Amino acid sequence: MDLKTASSLHRLRLVSAPEAVSFLLLLVCSVLKRTTDFNAVPVMGAVHGLLFVLYVLFWLDAWNRTKWSFGTAAVYFVLSVLPFGGFFADRKLKAEAEAAVVASRARAEAAEGAVKA
Repeated sequence: MDLKTASSLHRLRLVSAPEAVSFLLLLVCSVLKRTTDFNAVPVMGAVHGLLFVLYVLFWLDAWNRTKWSFGTAAVYFVLSVLPFGGFFADRKLKAEAEAAVVASRARAEAAEGAVKA
């Protein structure tokens, strides 16, 4: 995995958890708006909207760089619109990044071994 691909996955991971938190807070604010006089929906809606747009942009970049299949890309998108989905996306992206680092190190060691032989 090259540096640009790794950083695109890292950016997507960085925004996935905050996007999930903002979605949950927006849901709570929506309930509070209807049950009390507290109305933070306009503010939380704007925050969540910004984070969701960032998530979609970073998702598109990651999909382009990693060459995910349509199914894999669709899973990451669906996780962005589900409550708690961003947390699962973060966990899956972390595992994928760690696997890519291990594979990259194994290829580098194999290449070094081939040069020495």
